[in-house]
Amino acid sequence: MTGVVTFLSGPPSLGPLLALGALRSPFKRPRPGVGYSGTGDRLVLPELRVDLARLAAYERVCGFPTGEDSLPLTYPHVLGFPLAMRIMSGRGFPLPLLGLVHTSIEITRHTTLAATGSYELAVHVERLAPHRRGTEAVVVTELRDGGAVLWESTSTYLARHRTETTPAPHEPEPGTLPALEPEPGPLPVLDEWRLAADVGRRYGAASGDRNPIHLHPLTARLFGFPRAIAHGMWTVARCLAAHGTPQAVRVRAEFRAPVLLPGTVAFAADGERFELRGTGETGRVHVSGRVDTLTS
Repeated sequence: MTGVVTFLSGPPSLGPLLALGALRSPFKRPRPGVGYSGTGDRLVLPELRVDLARLAAYERVCGFPTGEDSLPLTYPHVLGFPLAMRIMSGRGFPLPLLGLVHTSIEITRHTTLAATGSYELAVHVERLAPHRRGTEAVVVTELRDGGAVLWESTSTYLARHRTETTPAPHEPEPGTLPALEPEPGPLPVLDEWRLAADVGRRYGAASGDRNPIHLHPLTARLFGFPRAIAHGMWTVARCLAAHGTPQAVRVRAEFRAPVLLPGTVAFAADGERFELRGTGETGRVHVSGRVDTLTS
């Protein structure tokens, strides 16, 4: 891979990065065909160790078992998020952090990850891709040990803006992750979850992501939401904790609608597929995903 590699002595502090990104957002006006000169540049933490107390808090709020010497499938995303925010809050990154929407994630785990291990964590923006509603940033996170990739993810973040062209119906948009195939019918509901008003605050404390839209109704209203909304990565983590995942696995999830807090949602699954949706026969789908076992 080409690009500049920057080694960090420790994880960046997420709060100041979110504030800096918010301050710079009004000065960033994305347009069709916008480019990014930092594509391929990597931020690397060469000797990462997991804070076991924060990990336990994360496991509790997401519904994963606690006390095991293994990282939940979604936890490396939490570890890499401050690095991604350092990139996307930077002066040279062309998309405004405010209003940037996490639209999908694909996670591949090749083997079990010990919670007590030491890893190399790397994050980079792979590309910017045109989208019918604006521009997507494709962000890659990797967890390595001795040069071998043990875990990797690809996330897409959408910045909405006016576009010049619209893709033809059913035409995949260049550079984006392929959409999940539509399910022929609704998945059977396996459980209903009552979500407390403080889920966003608890997840924010465990993950470090204290975006105001997740913390309190008053701060969420400043951004157009009637109440606080759950973190997208909390919703997919909660689904995977209930669904279960094999040791070697690939997960693809799409974030389709916000989950208001407090609220009640239905967890549905059938084989590899899972969904989180509103209660009732015509409940709105919030998250849809698929879990596939990797074969050697």
